[in-house]
Amino acid sequence: QDHDVRVSHVMVDRRHLSDDSNTWFPLPALRRAVDRGEIGSLTARFHGVPTNRSQRHTLEVDAPEVLRRCLADGADVAILVPNCPVCHQTLSLVARQLEANGIATVILGAALDIVEHCGVPRLLFSDLPLGHAAGLPYDLDSQEATLRAAFDVLRDATQARTTVRNPLRWPGDPDWKRHYLSVEGLSAQDIARLRAENDRIKATAQQVRDQSL
Repeated sequence: QDHDVRVSHVMVDRRHLSDDSNTWFPLPALRRAVDRGEIGSLTARFHGVPTNRSQRHTLEVDAPEVLRRCLADGADVAILVPNCPVCHQTLSLVARQLEANGIATVILGAALDIVEHCGVPRLLFSDLPLGHAAGLPYDLDSQEATLRAAFDVLRDATQARTTVRNPLRWPGDPDWKRHYLSVEGLSAQDIARLRAENDRIKATAQQVRDQSL
């Protein structure tokens, strides 16, 4: 049975985030890729990386730990999917460390400037709200196409800092970028309601963590 995995980070684009975890954790799509023979196998474990604004902590603590785990798992390739802005920095630094130690990487990202500034080996950029770098919500075709595009980047990139743009477009509100972290047009009651909803989500996530540790 799969674990209950969810997003509790305050900086994710919660206004557009759905309950479809396949938009940021493409495990079912990866399993289907194994069944089709597109990839050999999956590792037994999948790893979350702490979102830390300290580049030093990421480089000296978290990235080496992820490398240790991936080597122990026998991973040949790592697909990294960040959600929030700082997550994009964190996983970019992790990707560099993994790649330097023989594990090929591709980032499925939605924050182009952050990842390119860090200088990662390979990036599949999706111009979509944060939290949808692995495809559109409840859209199996887009999720499958995004994962195949990630495989293509891994196979075809010939140099570092390769960025490939996913042709997907957001089907909802065309002003989604302007709405990110904006309180424009929200009443005090709306803000209080959204804060309470986020607090409930974080409390639920903490409860899940407490029960699983």
